[in-house]
Amino acid sequence: MNGAGGRRRPPTIHDVAREAGVSRGTVSRVLNGGHYVSPAAQEAVNAAIRRTGYVVNRHARSLITGRSDSIGFLLTEPQERFFEDPNFNVLLRGCTQALAAHDIPLLLMLAGTEDERRRITRYITAGHVDGVLLVSSHSGDPVAERLREAGVPLVACGKPIGVASKVSYVAADDRDGARDMVRHLLSLGRRRVGTVTGPLDTPGGVERLAGYQEVLAEAGLEFDERLVVSGDYSRASGEAGAERLLAQAPDIDAVFVASDLMAQGVLTALQRAGRRVPQDVAVGGFDDSPAAVASSPELTTIRQPWDRISNEMVRVLLAQIGGEDPAAVILPTELVKREST
Repeated sequence: MNGAGGRRRPPTIHDVAREAGVSRGTVSRVLNGGHYVSPAAQEAVNAAIRRTGYVVNRHARSLITGRSDSIGFLLTEPQERFFEDPNFNVLLRGCTQALAAHDIPLLLMLAGTEDERRRITRYITAGHVDGVLLVSSHSGDPVAERLREAGVPLVACGKPIGVASKVSYVAADDRDGARDMVRHLLSLGRRRVGTVTGPLDTPGGVERLAGYQEVLAEAGLEFDERLVVSGDYSRASGEAGAERLLAQAPDIDAVFVASDLMAQGVLTALQRAGRRVPQDVAVGGFDDSPAAVASSPELTTIRQPWDRISNEMVRVLLAQIGGEDPAAVILPTELVKREST
């Protein structure tokens, strides 16, 4: 396989066919899914690919199939949030691994501003990716609707607000997880349970607040607006939220925080105010992210099944690319008890 000047040329599909003792057409069918190929021929082709070191020319394949053979991971948040929030990295790693099993690369796209969202939408709708895994879609964010209208296969992480019946999504059961956490706090004898919510223009923020309110009503406790402050899932917003709670309701004895990262900020504010955790104020988070075990004390939290979420997002998206209708998957959460309650 040497060309001019002794340079080694890359192996071709013809080399694979000759090595495997099959036709070029058989090799092509194996590379495109193995339809109408006997197990023996498929094994011979795969062995020949390993021996020759053949690598699929994705550009050439895309000219034939009309597909890019790549998937976009689109985060509609400011870039700094990607590096601060460990959940995004866990989800990205899981989706990357799930797609690697199909030999499909994942392209990370960050679009935190309207200009960035417009540019990324143009890029996606031009056919540079076959589908999109959309993460952190706020109410009023037009990306999901634009991509849906353009016919781009799309799966959202979390139930998208406003277009849920038209867009595939995979979500943890945010409301049920919140209910489990608030019931746990009440079971400890706490009665002044505050909450730092997630953004109320996101599905997680809305559903976790709803679960908190439902359990208070279930327990016969009157809803008190002074016990509710909102955050944006950042550590700084958790710290600021706890300070507001202490000012508005100094008798709080527990806080349900809608993310572990915000809960770290809550712990900082409580400790600065001289409140012991959990003796004076019990604190519960949400996610079971690396932030939960990096906290002092370690956080009682609600575990989201990130591996299953990643795998299901990829499965649903590939099915949609293959022609199936949009689907919704809701996965159960789990209460994890640690030192903060």
